[in-house]
Amino acid sequence: MRDLLIKDLGWKLFSLLMAVTIWLTVHGILVESGTPSGHALGSQVTYGDLPVYIVSSASDVHFYRVAPSVVSVTVSGPPEVMAVLQANQIRAVVDLTDIESAKDLKRRVDVYVPPGISLVKVDPPKVGVIIPPKPH
Repeated sequence: MRDLLIKDLGWKLFSLLMAVTIWLTVHGILVESGTPSGHALGSQVTYGDLPVYIVSSASDVHFYRVAPSVVSVTVSGPPEVMAVLQANQIRAVVDLTDIESAKDLKRRVDVYVPPGISLVKVDPPKVGVIIPPKPH
């Protein structure tokens, strides 16, 4: 057991010194960049009643609807970016390009945000799709 601790003691101390040096260097870079404690914390804002846009193929003649037609989106980002963010810069979209027909169909809401902004939550994450019957 004693051999386990003492064997290659020089290399072990050197490794410990290198690990501490690397940690201090990375910590110093993160503090200089303004990232508190190394975590990317930012402001969070929730935008309610954002309309859900429907994307379908150009040849599709259906008049799709989604229920609910609006969603609530929570985003986060640096305070200076969040201060100028407008609700119209956030897009909630449901992709229906591969839909033929279905009953009780639910689709995921995709949210597109500007660069520097992170999506935190979409409520509801899925919406129901109402597909009218094909005209004869």
